[in-house]
Amino acid sequence: MKDKKMTSTEKHPPELREKSSAGEISAFLKAAGEARVSQSGRLIFALDATMSRQPTWDQAVTIQASMFDAVGKAGGLSVQLVYFRGINECRASKWVINAAALRDLMLGIQCLGGQTQIGKVLDHADRETAKAKVAALVFIGDALEENIDLLCRKAGELGIKGVRGFFFQDGYDAGVEKGFREMARLTGGAYFRLGPDSAKELAELLGAVAVYARGGLKALSNSRQREARLLLEQMTK
Repeated sequence: MKDKKMTSTEKHPPELREKSSAGEISAFLKAAGEARVSQSGRLIFALDATMSRQPTWDQAVTIQASMFDAVGKAGGLSVQLVYFRGINECRASKWVINAAALRDLMLGIQCLGGQTQIGKVLDHADRETAKAKVAALVFIGDALEENIDLLCRKAGELGIKGVRGFFFQDGYDAGVEKGFREMARLTGGAYFRLGPDSAKELAELLGAVAVYARGGLKALSNSRQREARLLLEQMTK
C-alpha cells in the first residue's frame, strides 16, 4: 500500500523523480549540498536499498560506511550518492567533496520493497558523464530483476565513454553474480562480493577505486596497495 505521507518533488529529472516524505527530502538535499564540488575526479556511489537487502542491511551499512570513509581519506574527489528503493524511487545527490556528509546520509536510509532499478542508475551515470567526465561508478546490490541484455547494452555504452563500473554483490545469487560480472567487464571495471568479514578489505578496495578515479590507471599501477593490484588484474584483462 502506498504511504499517504509521500509527496512528489521536482528537484530531479523525471527519470529520478520519486515519492518520499518531505522531511526525508529536506534532510537528503541538506546533507548532499554541504560541500563544494571538486573538479579533479568524479565517482558515483550507488546503492540498492530495496527490501531484499533488509536481512543484512545493518551489516551492509557498516561496510558501505567504511567504503565512504576510504573515499574521504583519498581526497581530491567529487562524490555523488545514488540509491533506489520502493516503487520507482531513485534519488541522486549533488556532487560533493565532503564524503562524510553522504556517509551520514547513507546511514539513515531505510529499505523499502520494490524491484531493482539498475537501468536508471546506468542511465544517470551516462547523463552525468555527458556533462562532465565521470571516472567510476560503484554499485552495491543483491538482486538483478531487469532485462540483462538491456543492462549490458547500457553498461557497454558507459564503457565506451570511459566510465568504469565496480559492482559489489551482497549475497551469493549465481545469476546476480553473472550479471554483475558481465556489466563490470563491459565497462572495463571489476566485480567483488560483500562478505560477513569484508568491511576492511572492501574499504581498501574502494580506496583503490578512488585512486583510479582521481589519477587513472597510471596512478593505480603506481600504488603499492594489494587492493590496487586486485583491481588492475580485472581492469586490464
